[in-house]
Amino acid sequence: MNESTLRRASLAFLLALIALCVCWELWLAPVRPGGSWLVLKVLPLLAPLRGMLHARRYTFQWTTLMIWLYFTEGVVRASSDTGLSAQLAAVETLFALALFASCAAYSRVTAPSRQATK
Repeated sequence: MNESTLRRASLAFLLALIALCVCWELWLAPVRPGGSWLVLKVLPLLAPLRGMLHARRYTFQWTTLMIWLYFTEGVVRASSDTGLSAQLAAVETLFALALFASCAAYSRVTAPSRQATK
């Protein structure tokens, strides 16, 4: 895959994860009826948005580290929650893995060549 495809994929998975988390915690299956403060977990996902839009390699690199928090939450809630909440957690886990893979691939594709430095 080329870098523009990987950048678009990363951005799409990030936006999908943001939308999923907001809808999950406010309307679909909130911890408390009427929504919960757990929706604030979306705020860290907004941090890489600008860097991804401007194709900053460093942003893609640190996003691969941050996304493991969402993967962990998804795995824990998929195994401990029931019903729709467990299903949404499984989707969160898949989105987190896809975001990790696309960010890691983008970072690798855009890495400076080692041959150029020799």
